Amino acid sequence: MSTVRYGSDIIVLVDENEWDKEAWRQEQAELAKQWKQRAAAETAWWKEREAAQLDERLRQFNLMYGGLIGIGIVMMQPFLTAAPEVFDLTAKICVIAFSVAIPILAALVVLNSQEMYRRRVASSAYVQVARQTALGVGFVGVVAGFWHITPIAGVGVLVATVVAVSVQSVGYMRVERDDAGAESE
Repeated sequence: MSTVRYGSDIIVLVDENEWDKEAWRQEQAELAKQWKQRAAAETAWWKEREAAQLDERLRQFNLMYGGLIGIGIVMMQPFLTAAPEVFDLTAKICVIAFSVAIPILAALVVLNSQEMYRRRVASSAYVQVARQTALGVGFVGVVAGFWHITPIAGVGVLVATVVAVSVQSVGYMRVERDDAGAESE
């Protein structure tokens, strides 16, 4: 910008670059507005997706709880008629693990019903500890029960569980990534 003086009149000459700056500012303001709209749309998309994932997580919890209860009941049947003094260490571990896990798992099934009705997961630390305890102790009961039959079966369950958790984790991440890519197109 330059100024030229003709007597008492001042004439301001505007350089073309200054007009570009103003246009650039307007363009930046428009881009900022568009980004805010896009961010709001993405936030809404993630909230909708999170709600769907919550429903799926609750269904998976129910499947795990019910499955461990069923496995525990089946595995406990032979021990119900056997004399406790003939139990070896693995049989005792199996019985004790399922005697702890089954009632907690049953309570979690009932809680899960309420969570599904309210469409939210209980956030209590007590519930989280109970959930992890029940799943962990139930798993110990399964391994001990198979180990009681034969040690190689117990090792087989341990190895197969590590593989199964890996398959589920990798598969879950792949499905979610592919789904997110398909929805954004």
